[in-house]
Amino acid sequence: MAGKAKRVALYLRVSTDGQTTDNQRQALMAVGERRGWNVVKVYEDAGISGAKGRDKRPGFDEAMKDAVRRRFDVLAIWSIDRLGRSTATVATALAELDAAGVAIYADREGMDATTPHGRAMLQMAAVFAELERGMIRERVNAGLARAKAQGKALGRPKVAPATEAAIRARLALGTGIGKVARELGVGVSVIQRVKAEARAPA
Repeated sequence: MAGKAKRVALYLRVSTDGQTTDNQRQALMAVGERRGWNVVKVYEDAGISGAKGRDKRPGFDEAMKDAVRRRFDVLAIWSIDRLGRSTATVATALAELDAAGVAIYADREGMDATTPHGRAMLQMAAVFAELERGMIRERVNAGLARAKAQGKALGRPKVAPATEAAIRARLALGTGIGKVARELGVGVSVIQRVKAEARAPA
């Protein structure tokens, strides 16, 4: 006699409004068909970064609350980073799900946390994902430092010398910062910078 089908919930997430969860849904539903899952609910956070806390991800928060209520046996996700963008977030979620008796299935990594080995592999995947993001940040910062050392201008370009002269002239006449900005079509922050530089000792 066949065993009772597992009650499975899907959690889908994409970081931006320009993305869609359709591909994640289709992939997980296909897995469910092959495995004979009983998909009882789909939780979704569309256009919400995994770096945000649980309180800013209503779909994830509801999924975790329902897990504690034992409304499903397995939480299926397309990838481990759908749970969160840090090892701590993922590890906390895994611990809470484990305490509730709910397993995790991550399709992209091919990992099934219904076993101790599967749980360990999922945690390792989260560690490497965070390491990769850290390395990307380091490369970006190194590139910025190199550009600065080579004398390349970073950030917003300064306004033309003629515009700066016009700003100084209007400020000297006592014209307000907001009015100068409107007259010359530049931001208030530019006026404030020019004013601060004019006050700075030579």
